[in-house]
Amino acid sequence: MRTRILYIEDEQFLGKIVSESLESEGFEVRWETDGAAVMGQLTAFGPDLCVIDIMLPNVDGYTLCRQIRSGFPSMPILFLTAKTETKDLVRGFEAGGTDYVRKPFSLEELVVRIHNQLQIMNGSGKINQGNPEEIQLGKYRLFPRRYELQAPSQLIRLSQRDMQILTMLASSPNGVTGRKELLLSVWGDESFF
Repeated sequence: MRTRILYIEDEQFLGKIVSESLESEGFEVRWETDGAAVMGQLTAFGPDLCVIDIMLPNVDGYTLCRQIRSGFPSMPILFLTAKTETKDLVRGFEAGGTDYVRKPFSLEELVVRIHNQLQIMNGSGKINQGNPEEIQLGKYRLFPRRYELQAPSQLIRLSQRDMQILTMLASSPNGVTGRKELLLSVWGDESFF
């Protein structure tokens, strides 16, 4: 079965090129131009990953990401946007995005990042692989499906990246996880600043 990508981009020319390019790479792509129409597509289409522009009509990408994240907590969400300032990148991750590609971009980079997100979710990052309801970490309890860490005195909501890192570290208790391995698995790039 082909990997399904829900692609949300209102710019017609770019949307057509990216959709066709992803389809030529073997993905099944559903392209949507209006942020307000996306939530219905999630249930009907059942994507494995979402690629979202931030500047969309009716519902912006940040709001859309939060909506997706509330209904589909483990959905990889990749922002593809012309917004290049650090504050925009931070806002994207805070909204629940799992990766961020700045325009202009190469299609080769986009495909590699999509594959990386899918590997993190289904394999090397071990988030879905034998995903237990609860992982005991000393005095802490990690709830991978709910993106929560129960500390002795409080419940901490985790971001997608936090969950990826903690799950990866918890998968080899009392072992060492190398910096390079962690950066490649979670960020897809070992030169992360």
